[in-house]
Amino acid sequence: MKRKIIQIDEEKCNGCGICIPNCHEGAMQLIDGKARLISDLFCDGLGACIGHCPEGAIEIIEREAEPYDERKVMEIMVPKGRNTILAHLEHLRDHNETEFLQQAIDYLKENNIMMGPEKKEQHSPGECGCPGSMARDFRDEKPGNETPAIAAVETQGAGSELRQWPVQLHLLNPQAGYFKNADVVLAADCAAFAMGNFHARFLKGKSLAIACPKLDSNKESYIQKLSSMIADTKINSLTVVMMEVPCCGGLLHMAQTARTNACRNIPIKQAIVSLQGEVIEEEWV
Repeated sequence: MKRKIIQIDEEKCNGCGICIPNCHEGAMQLIDGKARLISDLFCDGLGACIGHCPEGAIEIIEREAEPYDERKVMEIMVPKGRNTILAHLEHLRDHNETEFLQQAIDYLKENNIMMGPEKKEQHSPGECGCPGSMARDFRDEKPGNETPAIAAVETQGAGSELRQWPVQLHLLNPQAGYFKNADVVLAADCAAFAMGNFHARFLKGKSLAIACPKLDSNKESYIQKLSSMIADTKINSLTVVMMEVPCCGGLLHMAQTARTNACRNIPIKQAIVSLQGEVIEEEWV
């Protein structure tokens, strides 16, 4: 059986990372200054990343698709180095592919491949990969490990309730582990600035995505990502926090459209915030 899959020309790739947020399945990552396909298993072959590559380094090829073999994948991953191996293992973990993950770990053990302590990656000033889009899950970090800046928050004596990074919807992987079976807040960019108690009122115990329905481009990708959260990652609920200005209504429309496309009727709550930071309306829709 043949199937389509992307192929990256590493000679042409300049490491700009523009293609990464447009891979909705999270199959691509920027590693060692190059865009890399981390897992054939999750590449849908639709090529959403292609139109965003300024160097023409990505193409779709059609090849005979053998049954997925994690050991063969590891044979490909290992020569690419430690960072690529770790990214692949994390990718399997985030998609709950526990059987394949165990096969990968067994392969490393059987071949005496020692990962060793992580080395700090050095970036030259000319590199344009964005470390700010690197995924982080804060849920397991202990309160005692806060940085002094976080520990010293004085406003109402409360610290940050943020559970993950990144938060901007273009940069998010909709199938990341912190979205699985989670209650999610989809907030307008301005909401947290208007509300002094945004973290305590809306964010505690929830995962976050932020967007601006007026200024952001490619809103269709937003709907696709939200649909994936609902259908694939099985989020429990979605709270849409909007400002009272008319343009913010587009955020709720995207959420409702995503719910319809996902064919899974999760509860959606809308909360409308005044310009002075008061919640003037909150209801399930």
